[in-house]
Amino acid sequence: MNTITESYIKPNTASTSIDWLALGARIMLAAIFILAGFNKAADPVGTMGYIGSVGLPFPELGLFAAIAIEVIGGLALVAGFKTRAVALVLAIFSIVTAAIFHSQLADQVQFVMFFKNFAMAGGFLQVAAFGPGRFSLDRR
Repeated sequence: MNTITESYIKPNTASTSIDWLALGARIMLAAIFILAGFNKAADPVGTMGYIGSVGLPFPELGLFAAIAIEVIGGLALVAGFKTRAVALVLAIFSIVTAAIFHSQLADQVQFVMFFKNFAMAGGFLQVAAFGPGRFSLDRR
């Protein structure tokens, strides 16, 4: 039996499973951003020092922007609010931060962090492409 027929015969089971997977994916993708945003807020001086260490101007603005994107974006993603737009912003943020903060690819830790950011960006692009699923504010 193919998935189209299966979905037609058992619509609640198939669609509910997909919706739960979509919710789980959104939570997992958002978790690292929410935690990182709160960690930045808990140590603003250290975070501004790190931002400044890579040569970016206005570390205070960078701190505020990073916290806002990570916390507000992460919570919006979990809730499924403006999901496609939020996912695109978080994908771009992931790629930009990889390029700026993890570009020392000869360092194995930075290499992993760089490609972790790209993998997360890919997950966000999937969310942007396919939407939040039924368990979201966007679908209410």
